[in-house]
Amino acid sequence: MESQSKLVRTVPFENGEICYHLERKPVKNLNLRIYKDGIVSVSADQQVPISQIDSFVISKGRYICSAQKKFTEMAQYAPQPKQYVSGETFYLQGRGLRLKVEKSALDEISSDGIYLFLRLTDTSDFTKKQKIVTKYFDEQCNIVFSEIMGKTYSIFQKYDIAMPKLRIRNMETQWGSCSAKKGVITLNKRLLEAPRNCIEYVVMHEFCHLIHPNHSKHFYDFLTMQMPDWRERKKTLDKSAVYWL
Repeated sequence: MESQSKLVRTVPFENGEICYHLERKPVKNLNLRIYKDGIVSVSADQQVPISQIDSFVISKGRYICSAQKKFTEMAQYAPQPKQYVSGETFYLQGRGLRLKVEKSALDEISSDGIYLFLRLTDTSDFTKKQKIVTKYFDEQCNIVFSEIMGKTYSIFQKYDIAMPKLRIRNMETQWGSCSAKKGVITLNKRLLEAPRNCIEYVVMHEFCHLIHPNHSKHFYDFLTMQMPDWRERKKTLDKSAVYWL
């Protein structure tokens, strides 16, 4: 059984059990990943005893159960796909914008901070509505993220680092990531829906990785020095994320 490259195993944990998928491949460490459908995946070198891998999974039991619970909640409260009709709500920096679709001689979109006005020559054209709204929020991502990146960089200039390049993309399990060697910070498009102070926290977190490219004590000490209330901001982000993602 252990000679197979892939297998499914079950280990006891507290009053239940944890099922995980094991993949044998040439890796230095035991690697654990939990997917949003709740599946637990572990990769390990062929030479690592199965008993050691089982013990590793059991040691991560609380983390695994917590992550699975979070993904279940996210699926339960996940919003339905947008239909782009009047009355739907879109979030921008923590504020809900109520969509108003109106007939017009021109195709355009705007917001007054309360409503999102989508004016179209053909209000029944779903593809066009989706394209215009998506483009609007992509532009807002560039504006908001670039502004916050610029303000954060002003704090980091004294550390003699170059302004990192901003990349924006859809990310399933992360709000942001940093490639210190390449000087690139990537932010999740959906982060735009979070309150501004939460966006600032994620940007600050990734900037700190340019100095400490890890999650060591030095990293968290440095983050605390730059943003003393980061824990409160993160708590707000984590608590509300289930409704946004």
